[in-house]
Amino acid sequence: MTRLGPLAALIEQLQRLPGIGAKSAQRLAFHLLRQPRDDAEALIEAIRDVKERITYCSVCHNITDVDPCYYCTHDGRDRGVVCVVEDAHNVAAIEKTNEFNGVYHVLMGALSPLSGVGPDDLRIRSLLERVGAGGVEEVILATNPNVEGEATAIYLARLLKPLGVRVTRIAMGLPVGSDLDYADDVTVHKAMEGRREI
Repeated sequence: MTRLGPLAALIEQLQRLPGIGAKSAQRLAFHLLRQPRDDAEALIEAIRDVKERITYCSVCHNITDVDPCYYCTHDGRDRGVVCVVEDAHNVAAIEKTNEFNGVYHVLMGALSPLSGVGPDDLRIRSLLERVGAGGVEEVILATNPNVEGEATAIYLARLLKPLGVRVTRIAMGLPVGSDLDYADDVTVHKAMEGRREI
C-alpha cells in the first residue's frame, strides 16, 4: 500500500463527504490550499469543536452543545406541543419557518424493516414517557413523506392516541411554485386529501 501525499489524502477525505465527488473534492482541496493558513486553522478548529462539544439532548435527542438543549429549556416555548421529526436537521428546517413555537422530539431515524431499523432502534420509548408524564396536549408527526416516514407516523399514532393526546400529521402535497403536470400520483393524492376550505 502506497502512502498518499497530503493533497491526495485531503482529496480522498473530502470525497467521503455526502454529495462530494472526485471533481468537487479536488476543487475544494485546491480552494483550501489557496486560503490563508488562519482560515484553514479555523476550519480545523470548527470540525474539532463539533466532534468534541456536540452531544444529544437528554430530553428531545436534538443535537446540542448544552444539555438539555435550547428548545427544551427556553421559557418562550410551548411544552404542550411536541413536534416529532426523524433527524436533527429536520428541526433546523422547521425553525427556519418561524411558525412553530413548541418543543421537539428527534427519533434518530424512521422505521425501515428492510434496513433492519425497528421500533427499538428509534427514540420512541422516550417519546411515550414524555407524553405519558403529562402536560403534552398535541403531538405533531413531522416525519418525511416517504414510505418509511409514513409507516413511522402510523405506528406512532397508534401508540400515542391511547395516551389521550391530540395526534396530528403535517400536511403534504404540491410544493408552492410547482406544476401539476410534473407531480407524481402520490403527491397529487396527498394534495387532494389534505385540501382545506378557503
